[in-house]
Amino acid sequence: MKIAFVGKGGSGKTTLSSLFIRHLAAARVPVVAVDADINQHLGVALGLNEAQAAALPPMGSQLPLIKDYLRGSNPRITSAEAMIKTTPPGEGSRLLRVGGVNPVYDACARPVRLDDATVRLMATGPFTASDLGVACYHSKVGAVELCLNHLVDGREEYVVVDMTAGSDSFASGMFTRFDMTFLVAEPTRKGVAVYRQYKEYARDYGVALKVVGNKVQGPDDLAFLRAEAGADLLVSVEHSDWVRAREKGRTPRFEDLEEPNRRALRTLHEAADATYERRDWERYTRQMVHFHLKNAESWANARTGTDLAAQVDPSFVLGEDVATVLDEDVATVLGEDVATPQPA
Repeated sequence: MKIAFVGKGGSGKTTLSSLFIRHLAAARVPVVAVDADINQHLGVALGLNEAQAAALPPMGSQLPLIKDYLRGSNPRITSAEAMIKTTPPGEGSRLLRVGGVNPVYDACARPVRLDDATVRLMATGPFTASDLGVACYHSKVGAVELCLNHLVDGREEYVVVDMTAGSDSFASGMFTRFDMTFLVAEPTRKGVAVYRQYKEYARDYGVALKVVGNKVQGPDDLAFLRAEAGADLLVSVEHSDWVRAREKGRTPRFEDLEEPNRRALRTLHEAADATYERRDWERYTRQMVHFHLKNAESWANARTGTDLAAQVDPSFVLGEDVATVLDEDVATVLGEDVATPQPA
């Protein structure tokens, strides 16, 4: 399942996404965690120190490797340089699996130990001095979007993405890449304003959206969120001494998280799992192609000097059945079975 955490800056989305990742890891669910926020805090929230978090390899710096690997033997993609963030897979493309072994994970992912389990952590990378004034946030997350376009996940396999604040993610098609989007909202007018904006943008694309109330201090706060979000309000999270201890640099075990908050995380897990039965790979592929053609027409054809519409394989539909076949080719390349999740 591919899960996004969104919300306004300061809403607590990174904290909530890190807690959800810890919950999944404790349940022995394979997890790839991705920090796609321009302010890179997920690594620290998962227990890395500042130096360790800063040492995470930026996915953007590995974009040539990512493109070359995912391109595979796809005859519709003339070169890795002709690939853009929205390039869809087709016959001959290599696909990623959550628990797989591949050069992309080797270059970009690092293991993070969480109590008695391990997750993979990837990061877009922060802005650098060379980016200032000449680059935008979306140039950083292109590698994430390309990987999501080529990723096949099954039941009880999770990719959890901590997204950028506000509605910036709508500047690309990445917002349609998720089975469930959890919008973290404070009980304030600004908090619910982001929810309204996100819901309006997502409506035409069938994006599954649920609100997670945060910083709720009493019945009045909860009533406010219920009035504003209605049935979209899934659950609220209480103040946590466990989180406060983590923020002070202490290392409490996840099993000591307050039971009401553990119950809230179980609710998120159940809601995410429920989307599996409604998964529509044809629609997922169709939306991928839609945004690719839009990008091709608006800027990418001119940028690459290539008709990128020709990259679309009209007979290809992403899905678990396709991944099973292509896994055999990848295993031959790597000399190992990439479909088998690595043990935590």
